[in-house]
Amino acid sequence: MRIRIVDAFSARPFAGNPAGVVLLDSDAFPDDAWLQQVAVEVNLSETAYAHPLPADGDADWALRWFTPGTEVNMCGHATLATAHVLHTTGTARGTVRFRTRSGVLTTTTGDDGSITMDFPTAPLTEVPVPPVVAGALDTEIRSAHDTGPHVGDLLVELADEKSVRALSPDLRALAGHGGRGVIATARAEDPDGGYDFISRCFFPAVGIDEDPVTGSAHTALAPFWSARLGRDALVGLQGGARTGLVRTELRGDRTLLTGSAVTVIDGELLATG
Repeated sequence: MRIRIVDAFSARPFAGNPAGVVLLDSDAFPDDAWLQQVAVEVNLSETAYAHPLPADGDADWALRWFTPGTEVNMCGHATLATAHVLHTTGTARGTVRFRTRSGVLTTTTGDDGSITMDFPTAPLTEVPVPPVVAGALDTEIRSAHDTGPHVGDLLVELADEKSVRALSPDLRALAGHGGRGVIATARAEDPDGGYDFISRCFFPAVGIDEDPVTGSAHTALAPFWSARLGRDALVGLQGGARTGLVRTELRGDRTLLTGSAVTVIDGELLATG
């Protein structure tokens, strides 16, 4: 069984967000315990598993995502990585429909190899800043928003880009606040810097201290910043030491996320359950 490691939201290796990708030959997923064990062994923020579906259905592939700690409802970078593997191996072309916990998600690969994902837009609800989050981040928080059940994060706007870059949160405290994690964001300082907003994502509750580039978070970041900047099409920069770019386009209750990917490891998974 083949397993690939793909750097998503990057056009070059050793940047963006790495994900494991396992394409299954069967028409069903293996035991959940095995899926989780492989994700622990890979030890990346997400490992994606996909198997083909009958041609007459509403989707082409079934897709699931596991962190080292649990299965999640939505993952953007591992979806992009899976679409990249399908495209570069000739297994699928053009638009691919994935059946997931978050409904049917589609990806379309362009002539330049970039991949656009069609995801549901996260519903944002402004909420009071939880004291545990305020204490864990230890910086000025201008507003906080719940991102709904599919994303499951708290989005917090910080004072400026420097504050986002300087974050060194108390991860143990963040793990106890509830939900998947925290998205910290601010407007880009340089209007000519190539991106409109910056973000960092912390998910210690699901075994990920900091996720370098989180596609699902951008289904919340896109409506948040589109409302403030007055544009539907934006570019987000995410990450601390390791970064990547996500192009977003808000289309009402759907958000398009576009990025590149590169395969860095192509190997054989010997323990097949």
